[in-house]
Amino acid sequence: MADQDPSAPARFMDLQDPRYAYMFGFLQADGHLAQGRGQKGKLATEIQMRDIHILREFQQLTPYYSSITERVRSTNFAASSHTATWTVCSLEARTIVNELGIPYGKKSLTIKPPQTDFSRPDYLRGIIDADGSLGWTAQGWPYLSLVSASTAIAAYLCDYGKKLTGTERTTSRNTRDGVYNICYYTETAQQLAAHLYYDGCLALDHKKAKADAIQGWVRPADMRIAPPRRRWTAQDDQELVRLNDPAAAAIALDRTEQSCAMRLWRFRSGRVATPPQ
Repeated sequence: MADQDPSAPARFMDLQDPRYAYMFGFLQADGHLAQGRGQKGKLATEIQMRDIHILREFQQLTPYYSSITERVRSTNFAASSHTATWTVCSLEARTIVNELGIPYGKKSLTIKPPQTDFSRPDYLRGIIDADGSLGWTAQGWPYLSLVSASTAIAAYLCDYGKKLTGTERTTSRNTRDGVYNICYYTETAQQLAAHLYYDGCLALDHKKAKADAIQGWVRPADMRIAPPRRRWTAQDDQELVRLNDPAAAAIALDRTEQSCAMRLWRFRSGRVATPPQ
């Protein structure tokens, strides 16, 4: 028997395969599953031409007929936008990705990590490549961020980031457009980027290049390290509301008066639910 080619695709969308885990995360965030009459439909994703290489990888990984097309059009953001679209119409392929967690139609609010075993860093890198960003802040700090409308995806990144780096992020929708904007900075961003964008991984070239570039950042000698954030517990909240005095609460809870005053303001303004007494 001939030796198996290690580069050959595994079972289509076997999410324990890093390539498929990445592909699924990317399509879950930036793909669209459309249903037509009868058994007709398609799975497609459209990206900028500079990233067409990833669509060719998807085509190689898909054991069903798929196509890559290009188009140039004007948009609200550019006078001339050149994009590429990968499309697969196979009912079997669509059924597989649908059962794994890509719903038909609008999905931004409902997508969530797969319920089956999957390669976690590769899946998360697919999500970041589709809906996230890496680079440098205006101050010159490295950052890694994700914008998502899905509570489950936002919570998953926060949980994964905390386990990997020890840095805690909270999940709350911003008031302007109702999405989650989760961002990591400095050494935490470097650690996450190095973990997700490892050598040889499947990724968008320009994001892999940024992930590599931010590893060269070194904290300036005069830049202090912020202490870990201390979360408010239910008991803390109850005691704060009972005292109703930032100065007294600061002493009782071993917090700053400013922190207590801000928490009380959040209760009074309705931004955070007031705890039961």
